[in-house]
Amino acid sequence: MISRGTWARMIAAVIAILLLSTAASAQKKKKQPKDQPVDTSPMPAAPVPVSDLLDHNIGQMLGAFQAGDIEAMHKYYSDNAVFVRATYEPPVIGWQNYAALVQQQRAAFTGGMGIIRRNTSVFVHADMAWACYQWQFDSLYQGKPYTARGQTTLIFNKQGENWLIVHNHTSQICDASICEQIQTQPAPQNPPAAAPTKP
Repeated sequence: MISRGTWARMIAAVIAILLLSTAASAQKKKKQPKDQPVDTSPMPAAPVPVSDLLDHNIGQMLGAFQAGDIEAMHKYYSDNAVFVRATYEPPVIGWQNYAALVQQQRAAFTGGMGIIRRNTSVFVHADMAWACYQWQFDSLYQGKPYTARGQTTLIFNKQGENWLIVHNHTSQICDASICEQIQTQPAPQNPPAAAPTKP
């Protein structure tokens, strides 16, 4: 005769075997057949906030300016953009007029151009946005070191899928040390119209 404890152990063993075989069968059903194609398409990228996109575009535009690549700069400007200069002259209206002025003025600067951008703030409202930042411009003007500092405000308009600059207001700031240098140095015969060349 089989004792009650033995019967209990045998029943427990049968139940354990059934549970294990059921779990193994379920695991086999979950596996994908090897001949079925696996989806390898990339996951859609998370949308970039407009303020981050515009900050990136400003950096790209300034990089193109430093490199002297006028066509690459044009990618970020509307054809009818308005450029307000730091000088007491009328605004430059239209990309083509601005591009011609930049190319003309670049000839006086040698040794490359460097722009350091600081404290950028970007504000977005529907299909309009504006950004403001401080800049420092370094180059050689007629073979001598030339530094200028200022601020720029850009106004953007969303045109189709692109955010384009429609207004650029650049002002050069004369801090105390630069003003002293300017007062002690004779003015060049043909001073650069600095503001238009610094976006």
